[in-house]
Amino acid sequence: MDRFDRMFQLHRILSSRRTPVPRKTLEERLECSRATVKRAIEDMRDFIAAPITYDRARNGYYYDLADGAHPYELPGLWFNASELFALLTTQRLLCAIQPGLLDAWLVPFRERIEKLLHGRETGFGEIARRVRILQTAARPANVEHFRQLTTALVQRRRIHVLYHGRARDETSERTLSPQRLVYYRDNWYLDAWCHLRRTLRTFSLDRLHPVYIDDAPARNISERTLDAHFTSAYGIFAGPARYTAELHFSPQVTKWVADEHWHPKQQSEYLSDGSLRLRIPYGDPRELIRDLLKYGPDVEVLGPPTLRRAVAETHRQAAGRYAA
Repeated sequence: MDRFDRMFQLHRILSSRRTPVPRKTLEERLECSRATVKRAIEDMRDFIAAPITYDRARNGYYYDLADGAHPYELPGLWFNASELFALLTTQRLLCAIQPGLLDAWLVPFRERIEKLLHGRETGFGEIARRVRILQTAARPANVEHFRQLTTALVQRRRIHVLYHGRARDETSERTLSPQRLVYYRDNWYLDAWCHLRRTLRTFSLDRLHPVYIDDAPARNISERTLDAHFTSAYGIFAGPARYTAELHFSPQVTKWVADEHWHPKQQSEYLSDGSLRLRIPYGDPRELIRDLLKYGPDVEVLGPPTLRRAVAETHRQAAGRYAA
């Protein structure tokens, strides 16, 4: 524990007690010697004017506050070293998820934390080298569009966009009432009420060009309705979960699949041979099929028949690519 952390911990101990704290207790709580405790108390008195007083009659230290005075607080914003490193790691994650999005605010914040950490172990440079964030098939969203979307989302305003759909390769003009931003599988999506289609839709942020904020208030949809529409089915596809996939995983992959979270309402059953039977609600099968294919022969679709046939046909087509 360094000098600043010790002062921070000393403040926590004194401010949490209504009676004077014995020096022996401070030594045990701070895990240091008598001389170190005395030095920490002197540092707090000299540098941050902490009103620490020793009560000889009760053999302890306490904050000496005038009648009716507010509890003593450390000046400014204080964190211990562990909390500062946690903040730097969080900043690292934010920068990796959406590069450039919050640089104007995060960079000065990081610099201030670096100054607070000066002389303590290490700082952001070491965190940047030691914390790896691996993204797979990420599609970066335009930073300016992202800022406009978040502004409209928080201020509850409508937006006008040009949306290019991949499936039909068509561009359409839309007016949307933003409901939620979703970060899913390394990509950003917007759950919104589409005023053109008069229904809830999910839009990939990288397909929205450009984005304009309207003065009209956004249409508000209840949390219950949003959850029922967007989270009851499987993956990013919205709509009701009309089917339940029954899957059988071989013992070779059970140890991995058993720890995976596929759906909030999934049901698992371990079989005597070490295999796993998994039941997953779904609506649109496309994403579920892609997730099943990565397990190859280690998973069998038991039902429903339409899903079993779709997975089998996809495997046959894939095998046909290598028939020659």
